[in-house]
Amino acid sequence: MLRVEALRVAYGHIPVVFGVDLDVAAGEIVALLGANGAGKTTTLRAISGIVRPTSGAVTFAGKRIDGTAAERIARLGVVHVPEGRGVFPSLLVDETLRLAGRGLPRNELASTLTRVYELFPRLDDRRRQAVGQLSGGERQMVALSRALLSKPTLLMIDEPSQGLAPIVCDQLFEVIGKLARDEGIAVLLVEQFVTRALALASRAYVLTKGEVSFAGTAAKLAADESFIASSYLGEVDDRAFAATLAPEDVDLAKAARRR
Repeated sequence: MLRVEALRVAYGHIPVVFGVDLDVAAGEIVALLGANGAGKTTTLRAISGIVRPTSGAVTFAGKRIDGTAAERIARLGVVHVPEGRGVFPSLLVDETLRLAGRGLPRNELASTLTRVYELFPRLDDRRRQAVGQLSGGERQMVALSRALLSKPTLLMIDEPSQGLAPIVCDQLFEVIGKLARDEGIAVLLVEQFVTRALALASRAYVLTKGEVSFAGTAAKLAADESFIASSYLGEVDDRAFAATLAPEDVDLAKAARRR
C-alpha cells in the first residue's frame, strides 16, 4: 500500500528527516513513535505532499507520489488527519461532514454519513451544533469523521489523543481499529500514548533525531521495558492528565465510562 524509501526532508537549509524507510500494508495499523521533534509530523507531511522531500521515494498503491501536490495525493486516497484537528469552529457538525464529502455521489454520501454517525453516535446527537461548541474529544471525532468522508485507503493520524481523557482516547482507538479490521483501511499512527498505540498496532517504527532507530513488531517494542520507561515514552498519569481537560471532556469521559 505505502512504501517510503530513504526519505529526507529539510526546512530551508536545516535537515529534519534523514533517510527514513517505512511501509504500511492494507488493513494494517503501524505506529510511528518518538520524542517531540524527532521528525514524525514532518514525515507525515512529506508523505501527504504538504512539504516536499529533498530526496527519497514515496510510493502509494504502486505509484510514486513524492513531489505530487497535496490535493492530488488526497484524491488518490491518502488522507492526513493533522495534529490540532484543523476543523472550522463556525460550521455545524453536519455541514463539516457534508462539505468533506461534497464530491461523492448522493447515495454514497448518504451511506458514508450513516456509517460515520454509527461509529460516533455522540456526533449524531450534535449534528446541528457548531463544531466550536464541542469538547476536544468531540472535535477529534469530527476530524476523523471528516477524513472518512474523503474515502481514504490510507489514514495518517497525528496525535489523535492530544488533550483528551484516556477513556475518550480508548473510544477513538476502538474506531481506528474497526476501520482497519472491517474496512481494510491502512493506518499510519503518530501517538503520544505509546502503550495504547502499541496495543493497537501490529508494527512500529521509532524515530530518533530524524532517523529510524527501531523497526519491528509492536509486541517486541512493548516488551522492551527500558524503552517504554524511557523519558519520552509511556502513559501519562490519568489524574495529572485529567487536570488539563476542559469540563466538556470530563463529561464525555464520564459518559463513556457509564456505557
